[in-house]
Amino acid sequence: MTHARMHMAAAFATVSMLMAAPAFAQASNDCAYAQKFLGERQSLIKQIQGLGGSGKKKTVDPRAACTIFSKLVTNGDGGMKWIESNKDWCQVPDEFASNFKADHGRAVEMKGKACAAAAKVAQMEKQARDAQKNGGGGGLLGGGGLTGTYKMPQGAL
Repeated sequence: MTHARMHMAAAFATVSMLMAAPAFAQASNDCAYAQKFLGERQSLIKQIQGLGGSGKKKTVDPRAACTIFSKLVTNGDGGMKWIESNKDWCQVPDEFASNFKADHGRAVEMKGKACAAAAKVAQMEKQARDAQKNGGGGGLLGGGGLTGTYKMPQGAL
């Protein structure tokens, strides 16, 4: 290779590096975005873990669980799109991508269960309120059911 060709090759390499610099900076920002959605995801998972009550039988409010799982699924949707778009450029390991996809699938499933349970609770509460308005007892021993009220019987005891 002649001396002139070496200078020409070096010049082309320099120009192409300079032209790629904005793209590299953009890609670097895209790669850094992963930290944002992963941090948000970690925070949502901690919220889910904090939903349970204390003691042996933990009860979870399905309405709160539905809300948090909905946010987790939205986060996962964004994460899946990011992985698809940036996997190669940001050198995301295949194992991480497949684990994220499986985790996202579980979150979608849990959201469905939590939101179905929340809808059932809302339906039961509405039925209890309607029964209360219509004078029906509806609850245990004639009480107000989910409303927590109980009418004392009138008359001679």
